[in-house]
Amino acid sequence: MSFDDIDLQWFAAEDEGRTEEPSEYKLHKAREEGRVAKSPEIASALVMLLGVVTLLVMAPVMWRWCREIFVFYFSRITSAQMTQGTFYSVFLNYLLKMILPMSAIGIIAAVAANIIQNKGFIFSTKPIQPNFSKIVPKFGQYLKKTLFSMEGAFNVGKSLVKVVIVIIVAYIIIRSNIPVILNFIKTSSIPLAVSHIAWTAGKILVTGAIIFLLISIPDYLMQRRQFIESMKMTKQEQKQEYKEMEGDPEVKSHLEAAQRQLLSQNIPRAVAESDVVITNPTHFAVALKYDSAVADAPKVMAKGEDNLAQRIKAIARENEIPVIENRPLARGLYTDTRIGDIIPTAYFSAIAAVYAQIQNLKKA
Repeated sequence: MSFDDIDLQWFAAEDEGRTEEPSEYKLHKAREEGRVAKSPEIASALVMLLGVVTLLVMAPVMWRWCREIFVFYFSRITSAQMTQGTFYSVFLNYLLKMILPMSAIGIIAAVAANIIQNKGFIFSTKPIQPNFSKIVPKFGQYLKKTLFSMEGAFNVGKSLVKVVIVIIVAYIIIRSNIPVILNFIKTSSIPLAVSHIAWTAGKILVTGAIIFLLISIPDYLMQRRQFIESMKMTKQEQKQEYKEMEGDPEVKSHLEAAQRQLLSQNIPRAVAESDVVITNPTHFAVALKYDSAVADAPKVMAKGEDNLAQRIKAIARENEIPVIENRPLARGLYTDTRIGDIIPTAYFSAIAAVYAQIQNLKKA
């Protein structure tokens, strides 16, 4: 069975009617709360792999440290110094030297696995905030999800596959090394036999960790699809989110920016629909339109500098739109407004004079 054959209804949300894809806004909010698609299998496999590799690399040094600490203590076992603090500090020193590298590698591997899956670093206190609704365990819901659902069956099957893989890998590697181990025993080379057995165990762990890491990749893809499925929305949720977003200043700013970009991409049409183009001779051009049904003052339809200003003036002449030269007004409007803006009140008098000039030109 291929990955694409898995029915997503196995992981479908329990709520009915969530048929719409999640919006970017909802996914962004979920990410801020620390809710993202991730597979714990990737983190555990990477921690296991790097931890075992570190152990194998450090094995000779750690073996030497173990011998040193045994010699240190057994050579002083009958000494009165055994009760002194120096003996505890020596033990702690060796313990930290052996544990800290392994712990550091494990932490780095776990953090790296989460950063890779989350496509960046996420810091959120939401997952650790107390939730008193979870104090009373919901055994029925838990058992239904973990044992009596396709999701639970999938997880159990995944665990069984991993166990079978470990058994097969261990069997193949151990079987291939039995003659060598028996030879060490016959020759009474116990240290060499122990070393070889340890190296064989390391190979089993490294091979198993690599296989687990490969298995975790489709698991992550499945977790991602499951997460998207759980984030789906109803049509009512979409409408409610849109209403909330309309009142969000940041969202409104993005919408206005998108509107201005759309207007800037339609300069020929915007200029053709304008009432007037205010310009200085070479550098600036601003196209305005007044619609009393929309606003109480003219709106900036298009604006440009240098070559774009010349283009706006050429389009205006092609469409018989009046081009009025007013240096300070053109520069001020270009600097203080954006496409789609209603002109500031400070320019009302000057603009009124321009529109009066247009009326006079039409009468003439």
